[in-house]
Amino acid sequence: MLRTIYRRVAGLDVHKKTVVATRMQVTEEDQVGWETKTFGTTTLDLLELLDWLCEWELTHVAMESTGDYWKPVFNILEDSFEIWLVNAQHVKHVSGRKTDVKDSEWLAELMLHGLLKPSFIPPKPQRALREMTRYRTKLQQEQARVVNRVQKLLEGANIKLSSVATDIMGVSGRAMLAEIAAGQTDAKLMADLARGRMRNKIPELEKALTGIVQDHHRFVLAQQLDHIDFLNEKIEVISAEIGKHLERMSWPDEPSEPGASENAEEGIQVADESGLPLTWNAAVELLDTIPGVDRRVAEVILAEMGLDMSQFPTADHLASWAGLAPGNYQSGGKRYSGRTTKGNKSLSSIMVQAAWSASRTKDTFLKSRFHRLAARRGKKRAIVAVAHSMLVSVWYMLTNQQPYRELGGDYFDERKKEAKVSYLVRRLEKLTGGSITIALQPTAA
Repeated sequence: MLRTIYRRVAGLDVHKKTVVATRMQVTEEDQVGWETKTFGTTTLDLLELLDWLCEWELTHVAMESTGDYWKPVFNILEDSFEIWLVNAQHVKHVSGRKTDVKDSEWLAELMLHGLLKPSFIPPKPQRALREMTRYRTKLQQEQARVVNRVQKLLEGANIKLSSVATDIMGVSGRAMLAEIAAGQTDAKLMADLARGRMRNKIPELEKALTGIVQDHHRFVLAQQLDHIDFLNEKIEVISAEIGKHLERMSWPDEPSEPGASENAEEGIQVADESGLPLTWNAAVELLDTIPGVDRRVAEVILAEMGLDMSQFPTADHLASWAGLAPGNYQSGGKRYSGRTTKGNKSLSSIMVQAAWSASRTKDTFLKSRFHRLAARRGKKRAIVAVAHSMLVSVWYMLTNQQPYRELGGDYFDERKKEAKVSYLVRRLEKLTGGSITIALQPTAA
């Protein structure tokens, strides 16, 4: 007999047009009673569902859904009950007939005995921040796609600007593209628009800007440049609104007293043991100290995982939740696939993007770690490992409210310095065919 953990619960099987609900309660005689009813998913139908659940004075509601169909239900019920959004893979029904009614009853029964594990649902302010950062990411991805279309169009017009300029949408490249769209054909005049270090490449630019540009090329290029400018404007507008939202989250109307943690339902501030609250703006500046992380990347990281690291018991839990932890599939004493687990795609993708940037920094631990692993495991596995290391650092930085501490590019050499020196001596002796013996002596100060 399983022990009863919660005495008044409900299970919801949520779909696009219907919600199958089962309410369940344990009476004073320790008898379990339940009722099942189907509701629609419009706001009026969900308010009827709320009244129906409140009739039994329920405390916990378990909800299973695919896609985003759970959000309207959660918006209506979150202020009245403790809502648990559960993973459908974790609550597979026992073998037998599979129906929506059975699913809702099974959810309610599992919740009754405390056998469910809730998914992390951020509080309202963080959910708003998450929606804005995700939309900005989509606009940035669309901008990158338009830039790729520009490069494809230039190739079709025999313009090889991308072979000379690293970024065709930089100050110099953008001015040259505007001249091409305006009908300019003199490659020498367009190459003279180069600025900064690009002026060292003027002869190459003259050759690259000599092409066969037709009227339809100019028309399409002008439209693409306008599209890029439009996306840039929208990205800036959204970034400004994100900054204002972070400011409101950092300094609410009624800030908490020093030493007191903010209510988890509000998701505004988190206080550490020193009693000083970590605001959202301060957290952004804190994460900005990591190589490869700028303000926009820091905003996305915080929007996905929040400030309160207590919801992730350890840094490894956070890495697993983000989908950056190696798989652990072992059977019969034999280890099988180590493929990374499924997790938060938005967080994992932005961490991988930051890891690529960090791998190009100078004299840093992250760059050293990337090249050390890439030589043995390949670049893709190495970049995921670097992203994992960065996310672990984020967990400790937010937990301890400390900036990033750089270990240096020679960290791995200094960690086992004597072994490294011994290896290099043996390597040098081997390269000389053993004809010389190397003895190391310290030099006088």
